[in-house]
Amino acid sequence: MYRRTRRRVNQLFQVGAGGRIGQYIDSFILALIVANVASVILETVEPLYAAYQTEFYLFELASVVIFSIEYFGRLWAATEHPEYQHPIWGRLRYATSSFMIIDLLAILPFFLGVFFDLRFLRMFRLLRFLRLFKLARYSRSMRLFVTVITDKKEDFLVASSVGGILLLFSSSLMYFVEHEAQPEVFSSILAAMWWGVVTLTTVGYGDVHPVTPLGKLLGAVVAVIGIGLFALPASILASGFVEESQHETKYACPHCGEHVSEHDLHELE
Repeated sequence: MYRRTRRRVNQLFQVGAGGRIGQYIDSFILALIVANVASVILETVEPLYAAYQTEFYLFELASVVIFSIEYFGRLWAATEHPEYQHPIWGRLRYATSSFMIIDLLAILPFFLGVFFDLRFLRMFRLLRFLRLFKLARYSRSMRLFVTVITDKKEDFLVASSVGGILLLFSSSLMYFVEHEAQPEVFSSILAAMWWGVVTLTTVGYGDVHPVTPLGKLLGAVVAVIGIGLFALPASILASGFVEESQHETKYACPHCGEHVSEHDLHELE
């Protein structure tokens, strides 16, 4: 009975594997996450929060109870997974997985607020936005996004390294070109990096800008390079989605008739 209950709990908390009841649970958790994000936003409206402070607190308390049940339920049933069969070390390994860390962070701000001074409660309320990351467990598109980021992390690292080198190089050059003309604005290479970030990202706030002819020429070159540089991560992301979508070829499930991916079909077999 104990083992059967644990197996059933594990199925209910596995997205798409708990049958109709599991689908209801998934939909309820999704709706609760969205409602929590809306609650955090509405709490920043002072008149609304003052009028419904008790209701906001009760909703937060109920949400924490539900998310805590989900978290500890998953942790208790983790030994049903072959890789987490050990009752202690298996659960500890499962607790350090990415999704479980996100689940823990979703409930941690509430408990931290109990032990800290009231002045910090507002900060902890804003940390509840971390619950938004729980959507990645229940949303196929979010899981696809995480997969693409993970697969392309080396490409993103290369692009980020090139961007960092270019930022340092352009800021250093601009400092030496503009320092004499604007000693207050370009007081150091570190101060010039603000101009570099704004220019490379093509935001162009205009609060810091070169005034010498050579500085304007350098600024124009850096701005043009910035357009191509920051288009690079977007192209990496797009190519990753294309590659992943080609792997996610759809097949009809032999058991329920629903369309599943090739990966899911192999798991069913």
